Amino acid sequence: MSEALLTARRDRQAIPPLTQRFPDMTVEDAYAVQQGLVAGLLADGDSIIGYKLGLTSRPMQEMLGVNQPDYAPVLGSTVYADGGEVPADHYIAPRMEAEICVVLDAPLSGPHCTAAEAWAATRGLVAALEIVDSRIADWKISLADTISDLASNGAVAFGSRVVPLGDFDPALIGMVFTRGGDLVATGAGAAALGGPIDAVAWLANTLHPLGVTLPAGAIIMTGALHAAVPFAAGDIFRADFDRLGPITLRIT
Repeated sequence: MSEALLTARRDRQAIPPLTQRFPDMTVEDAYAVQQGLVAGLLADGDSIIGYKLGLTSRPMQEMLGVNQPDYAPVLGSTVYADGGEVPADHYIAPRMEAEICVVLDAPLSGPHCTAAEAWAATRGLVAALEIVDSRIADWKISLADTISDLASNGAVAFGSRVVPLGDFDPALIGMVFTRGGDLVATGAGAAALGGPIDAVAWLANTLHPLGVTLPAGAIIMTGALHAAVPFAAGDIFRADFDRLGPITLRIT
């Protein structure tokens, strides 16, 4: 299954849902497939720069018919600069999301990581736009399908400013999301598991059974603040965040 997903990514050709062939596939099975896929990508020369959480907001869970978050590594090859141009034909069925990222200043691990510990380990927050894509045909995914497929990752752009935590609650950071200047969504940090810092604590605890510690310097994408938006060539997306500032991507 890992090899089929690796080939789908390389060829940009969707495959049928894994759970269609293996209906009894569990979450544990899916993460094993994900690990195999990551191994193949690293063998091809890619790198891991952090982690992403997916399906952390109610709108995204409702969109895809799931009831819990997932996670996957963030690959160095998928990073764009703020203001960058993204070729639409690099993806199969892409959608755009706006979210808040946490940059760690110190390692963080479970099994009992608290939000206070995650706060203390945080260097600051960064605005981000994420492209999600599915190698599973027509986005007909169960939780096991999207986990296997690196939490449906496509690409990401990070803002240039890392804003230190201060006397504000990251859960209350507001966001306005536009396409071509037209409003398409709004959101707030609380949409992702109650807030960006809570999301990082959840990830540290979830990764602990796998023996994974979040390293200093890692960028943690804490999940979309709204339902993902399909896009096409010519679209210009911008997200404006309280305190964190704006971030923009142009689709070519």
